[in-house]
Amino acid sequence: MSTKIKILIVASIILLAASSRLVKHPFNFTPIAAMALFGGCYLRKKWGIFLPLAAMFISDYFIGFYDWQVMVSVYVSVSLAFVLGWYLSRRLKWHNVIFASLASSVSFFIITNFAVWAFFNWYPHTLAGILNCFSLALPFFRNTLLGDLVYSGVLFGAYELILYWSARRNLSEVKIRSIDEK
Repeated sequence: MSTKIKILIVASIILLAASSRLVKHPFNFTPIAAMALFGGCYLRKKWGIFLPLAAMFISDYFIGFYDWQVMVSVYVSVSLAFVLGWYLSRRLKWHNVIFASLASSVSFFIITNFAVWAFFNWYPHTLAGILNCFSLALPFFRNTLLGDLVYSGVLFGAYELILYWSARRNLSEVKIRSIDEK
């Protein structure tokens, strides 16, 4: 399979995942971090970071933009997930995908909830306030964690399955050609 075809498959998977943000889903059960991990793993740096962020920006346009401080923290978290995916590309094993997915979930939780605590007056700017902010966000973290794990499994699994089927198909075509040539 050519590199251009692989890039087209990866881009299609990312755009399909991004579109799932537009359908009703549990809070924080989204493909955002999984898209960035996946893009970082399989695309070149420029496209690997651009495509998930652009897909997210377009879906944010339809969903509705929110406070810029939190929005920046979300996009920084997604960029960090891309970096984890880029690092993962040289160590691609199923358990590393799980670890990277968990790491991106934890970093998203910390970065975005810190931004909520730091930029708004919803919580006192004290140790007790940040602990309260983080503890009240735990139900959302569960969904983030589950969403990242499920979508990472789906995105990475779908891509590897497509490559596997393509290789089997090409192998059977080679066998048929060799039989026909005899």
